[in-house]
Amino acid sequence: MKSAILIDGYVDEPAVLGVPPYISTYARYIAGTLLLKGFDVSYITIDQIRQKNKWKDFNDYNVLVILSSVTVPGKYIGGTPITVDEIKKIFTLNKKPFRILTGAIVEFAENVEADDMTVDFLEYAFEKVDYQIIRVVSIKGASIVKQHPRYPDVICEVEVSTGCERKTYCTFCSEPILHPFFSSRPVKDIVDEVETLYKEGIKAFRLGRSANILAYGFDKNSSNVNVILINELYNGIRSVAPDLEVLHTDNANPGFIAKYYPESAKAIEMIVRYNTPGDILSFGVESFDEVVRKKNNIQGSVKDIDFAVKLVNEIGGKRIDGVPKLLPGLNFVFGLYGETKRSYEILYKKLREYLEKDMLVRRINLRQIYVVPNTPLWFLSQRKKIKVNKKLFNHYKYLIRNNIDNKMLRKVFPKGTVIRGVIPEYREGNITFARPLGTYPILVGVIGEITKKSDVYVVDYGLRSLTAVEVKKRVGEYSISDLIKIPGIGKSKAKELKEKFSEKLLVEMLEGDVV
Repeated sequence: MKSAILIDGYVDEPAVLGVPPYISTYARYIAGTLLLKGFDVSYITIDQIRQKNKWKDFNDYNVLVILSSVTVPGKYIGGTPITVDEIKKIFTLNKKPFRILTGAIVEFAENVEADDMTVDFLEYAFEKVDYQIIRVVSIKGASIVKQHPRYPDVICEVEVSTGCERKTYCTFCSEPILHPFFSSRPVKDIVDEVETLYKEGIKAFRLGRSANILAYGFDKNSSNVNVILINELYNGIRSVAPDLEVLHTDNANPGFIAKYYPESAKAIEMIVRYNTPGDILSFGVESFDEVVRKKNNIQGSVKDIDFAVKLVNEIGGKRIDGVPKLLPGLNFVFGLYGETKRSYEILYKKLREYLEKDMLVRRINLRQIYVVPNTPLWFLSQRKKIKVNKKLFNHYKYLIRNNIDNKMLRKVFPKGTVIRGVIPEYREGNITFARPLGTYPILVGVIGEITKKSDVYVVDYGLRSLTAVEVKKRVGEYSISDLIKIPGIGKSKAKELKEKFSEKLLVEMLEGDVV
């Protein structure tokens, strides 16, 4: 049988996550295409290649595919995206297979090809998506998830739509470059893919690959919010995956929410009815400066953003185990055209206002501009200087992280909140850092060592993380040095607890005010 190797160099686009523990739609589509063509498909991540020094292990395959699609780079815990030099290295050391490079890197990176090579650059930007093909390859490629190094603790991105429902786009966005037409995927195709993945052992899903989840079905409802279709989508997923652990989403447009209210509120209510706790609607706010918003064609006003943040809090603020079902997340881009020092001042003032008014925000994402080729901002950058003021950026980032993030975190996750299913990532001293599966999951520093998925109980806070103890761990299983990390427990109290309550669950001691 013909063989193919798919190297996942990871995906991070405005509407797609694919850095572990996520596995992107594209990886599964590529696998499905190869399987339909009669190939025996192997899957490996770039991190596995690095860890096991497997750079030249792929010459026995007939086809070698590298997926690389990072257009909004950030900081990652679960993995590190492939570099251009690593792509060259793999292609140079493995000359026998037919080699394919695909992903946004084909559109945006230069000089990827190594010397003395013939590499096929698979076209990445599509004029219109053929969802009949997507249906077939998504279902066929679902089995690839079992080869992911984190299986079964993987969260699958599931495509909901492509493109943006707006007729005119933000000056800096890559979405209209990659997917110039807005199109909603059929409900049945999404539900059937989720059912197939669920049968393969996946219990965590994120409705991604969408610039605005609330616009799902917009093109099938005379350009209006399609509440009925959104309800059908979520209800359908729940019916085929009854004991799923995670059902989250990502992007939503605050300007869209304000413009199409009250239908948008009904759509948010549908999401909150069916989702799991800890979900986020990520708002592409980008800037609170109205001048910058106008110059960069960002939809809606600051008043619209205020309205959307408040509305999502009102509808999604209900808590399960202390965790809100759905909160807004705010994404900002620095270095946009028209930005001044005043832009930073306006941002900081607005975030303080949200904090003081208990308008909760789950995450504040601060990114520096990445000018994507062929966007309006890119063409403008040929004439005008587009650059981040590093001094201002670092100063206000420090202020936000120290004066906003930590205080907001305490409001979102009060002490005693239970975070379900955190998975260990790495350890520092006697703290194990772990995250639950989900959309932009919170980092939790768990006191002591954990080696498997666990439920934890919040006892304290880091700058942008939680400090917690295991729900089912007994006092006697902790060391003295572990216990004194809990606020209110000194060395003498720690010794007393271990002597008198060794067999008791530590959480019971905390909830019973024994400590």
